[in-house]
Amino acid sequence: MHILFLTDNFPPEVNAPASRTFEHCREWVREGHQVTVITCAPNFPKGKVFDGYRNRLWQSEHVEGIRVIRVWSYITANEGFLRRTLDYVSYMASATLAAPFVRKVDIVVGTSPQFFTACAAWASAALKRIPFVFEVRDLWPDSIRAVGAVGSEPILNALEKLELFLYRRAAAVVTVTHAFKKNITQRGIEGDRISVVTNGVDASRFSWRDKDPDLVQALGLEGKFVAGYVGTHGMAHGLETLLDAAEALKAHPEGQNIHLLLLGDGAEKQKLLNAAEDRGLTNLTLLDTVPKDEVARYWSLLDVSIIHLRRTELFKTVIPSKLFECMAMGLPVLHGVEGESAEIVEINRIGLPFQPENSADLTHKLLKLHQNIDLRNQLRTNCLKAAPLYDRTRLAREMLATLGQCEELSAKDAGENANIERGRRAAEFHEGRAHH
Repeated sequence: MHILFLTDNFPPEVNAPASRTFEHCREWVREGHQVTVITCAPNFPKGKVFDGYRNRLWQSEHVEGIRVIRVWSYITANEGFLRRTLDYVSYMASATLAAPFVRKVDIVVGTSPQFFTACAAWASAALKRIPFVFEVRDLWPDSIRAVGAVGSEPILNALEKLELFLYRRAAAVVTVTHAFKKNITQRGIEGDRISVVTNGVDASRFSWRDKDPDLVQALGLEGKFVAGYVGTHGMAHGLETLLDAAEALKAHPEGQNIHLLLLGDGAEKQKLLNAAEDRGLTNLTLLDTVPKDEVARYWSLLDVSIIHLRRTELFKTVIPSKLFECMAMGLPVLHGVEGESAEIVEINRIGLPFQPENSADLTHKLLKLHQNIDLRNQLRTNCLKAAPLYDRTRLAREMLATLGQCEELSAKDAGENANIERGRRAAEFHEGRAHH
């Protein structure tokens, strides 16, 4: 099977969408399938093209057996609705124009959260008369509404109509949470066309290890109890809550040895840097994104991982992908996300929940884990025990099975249509002979 995958995030970018797509595609190649990815020049999240790449109309490379085609797009930092929309729309146009040049494709996959990528996948599949599969990693535009990025209801309503159009045109929909599936079915999409393939972890890259001594020394973390957040610093993540906790710990007699570490970039990064400096938070370090191969070294610095999203109804349906990396690294989790992901934490007993946007609750739980080494050790053991349940190889095969079913049904339908057409032509032929 030849799979054409459309995504605007792909390595060397290091965000969760890039990792999921790459790791799935890599496994599909290992299973003997041909995979072509159409993406853009790597630039997320700063809007600067990575070294070694240029923003050209077309450039091609092979990455671990995956053919990667990079097309031109309007590049901007991950901030500002209008500019990001131009980025999305330009990629959609370029990907749609590039897709016809990829020959002998059996199925097209488009991934969200922004579904202009899925629009390009639907159009490409329609032109090739093959199935289109919509991978839903976020409920867009609900997520835009949740963070208040766009205040215009007419725009959001128009985007929602487009969203439903794509669901209806997809041969299958693949979501990353059961809550997403429930949301989509409640809006009239048949549940038997929706599969759930959660996010997971590349076990070959992320596993338990001792703290990296060179990084400990370079960052001045000797003897510190380190709690950290690794990921995008965006509007949805509410990381000012972590700054509030750092300020409270700085004043707490039992919090003097606790240091907070934030690694990543995003629309709110500069605002957080300014706030940390204004407050004099010497017990907090903000670091820029590092290459994917370096991320595990920074995870190793942590005694506890903090996962946080703003407190909204929508985010109860989200499962942050970093949760699975924490499991594989044996990192106890302080989990500030309600809903389905909190259930995973509770069922597997891998961390402690705290109320989103409640810095006092976060501070209390940080102090509790700092003081209770036995609890930390038990949570670490539980993390390592649960991690294999979310191994990316197994999950990639689950999604591949869905793609295979769509391709088989499409081939069957094509065969039936061909038989019908042959029957119609035969009838016309015999009818013509009868007239003579």
